Amino acid sequence: MAAIARLHILQQSSSVLNLKLPSISSKFPQQSNSSSFFCNPNFLRNNSRIRKLHLTPSLCSESNPTPENSSASGPSGSIVGDLLDYLNESWTQFHATAEAKRQLVAAGFHLLSENDDWELKPGGRYFFTRNMSCLVAFAIGEKYSVGNGFHVIAAHTDSPCLKLKPKSALSKSNYLMVNVQTYGGGLWHTWFDRDLSVAGRVILRAGDGSFQHKLVKVKRPLLRVPTLAIHLDRTVNQDGFKPNLETHLNPLLATKHDDPSSDLKDSNSSHHPLLMQILSEELGCEIDDIANIELNICDTQPSCLGGANNEFIFSGRLDNLASSFCALRALVDSCGPKDLSDEHAIRMVALFDNEEVGSDSMQGAGAPTMFQAMKRIIDSLANQYIRESIIERAIRRSFLVSADMAHGVHPNFMDKHEEHHRPELHKGLVIKHNANQRYATSGTTAFLFKEVGKIHNLPTQDFVVRNDMGCGSTIGPILASGIGIRTVDCGIPQLSMHSVREICGKEDIDIAYNHFKAFYQTFSTVDQKLNVD
Repeated sequence: MAAIARLHILQQSSSVLNLKLPSISSKFPQQSNSSSFFCNPNFLRNNSRIRKLHLTPSLCSESNPTPENSSASGPSGSIVGDLLDYLNESWTQFHATAEAKRQLVAAGFHLLSENDDWELKPGGRYFFTRNMSCLVAFAIGEKYSVGNGFHVIAAHTDSPCLKLKPKSALSKSNYLMVNVQTYGGGLWHTWFDRDLSVAGRVILRAGDGSFQHKLVKVKRPLLRVPTLAIHLDRTVNQDGFKPNLETHLNPLLATKHDDPSSDLKDSNSSHHPLLMQILSEELGCEIDDIANIELNICDTQPSCLGGANNEFIFSGRLDNLASSFCALRALVDSCGPKDLSDEHAIRMVALFDNEEVGSDSMQGAGAPTMFQAMKRIIDSLANQYIRESIIERAIRRSFLVSADMAHGVHPNFMDKHEEHHRPELHKGLVIKHNANQRYATSGTTAFLFKEVGKIHNLPTQDFVVRNDMGCGSTIGPILASGIGIRTVDCGIPQLSMHSVREICGKEDIDIAYNHFKAFYQTFSTVDQKLNVD
């Protein structure tokens, strides 16, 4: 599936590149190839109205396309194609972390274990994972000295979804169904009538008596939550669709046949044998080898470009995998040997799980994971150098960018935004402000982060919630108050937040990536110019 995004872009450009591309309609049913005619020079010459449209350079370029397995951003420097690949790989927080791990290893970062001693050195690049759903990566400047600060971008890997209950086997009216629980504050009505499947992790018994941790993803449509026909709910359009989340949200798995072998083996079975058989086939193991499962319900529709000019990204889990990927890619691309040669600080990315449910977990931002990592890094680099309050001084010199998606103004609900703070798509990162500290931004942290963007000609926007509406929050206040680190809350503007299918602007992805990369490369210089006790 990682190739779908790049094949989709190539297919749209085939009229210019004269390429004969394999059909991907079976994998990309939601996208037709009708947009490719916009790149036809003859068509454009004969249609003045279409000529005036803004054409995306990457879709009409005559240069050779980026190879599917290349990590390069392409001649335009865009990371959008790579983001689509990442989204299509990352159906769950486990897969997102595993893919981030793969990319870091490929970039030369060294994998650490929290259970082992760390032997670190200036110029080194390292990372570790926790629970395979939380990841911390960092690169140490070659001119680092003990007590210098950390420049951190933090995001989260989880998204609102449905999860299987520990006992998921359910039968109603001769249907095999799956018993689910809601995770986070999802727009649950958007999960109805979608082609769904399962993904997550399993614990397998090995032949030697040990246990193995493996990820699984069933790519074909396996489940569906059907809506009730309008004929049986005549007032739904007037009164609204108000499903009961306990009784109306259970997906169909199969029709229950009269064959006794298709029934549950016994009343104590936790999951349908049919589901377990499908999982065992995906994993290449016996059903009895599966000791435990932890599965999310996932939408099978691939992430893709959309809009008349392909200016949008249509995808699930943009909140907050878009931020996670931009932060990760910015760290990797700003931490080559030459990039670290004149760096005095430590550049870091922290990707946490469980933000959507409050962050209070071992792998969430509420745990001391990041603080413990900072302390261990300093202890390793200090060698025998011991001075008073090294870790406290380092944190005081540090800066955290809390990156989470932001609320773009909805054209059909403009009154839901404060009149003078209506972030737009394609206009850059949104700085989030809240006087009641639901966001951790202060006047000084907003200034410093905007100044980084200003130096590199990167736009920013501001957001505050209306006084008569409640305000969401992020991991920013949790980390800022937990260890006393200067923090700015920011995000890529999007629509349909917490829907099964979200939308953001393609240009904002590249702006965010460039702003995060500029933060790593420029912040040390900017921070020296402002002193606030």
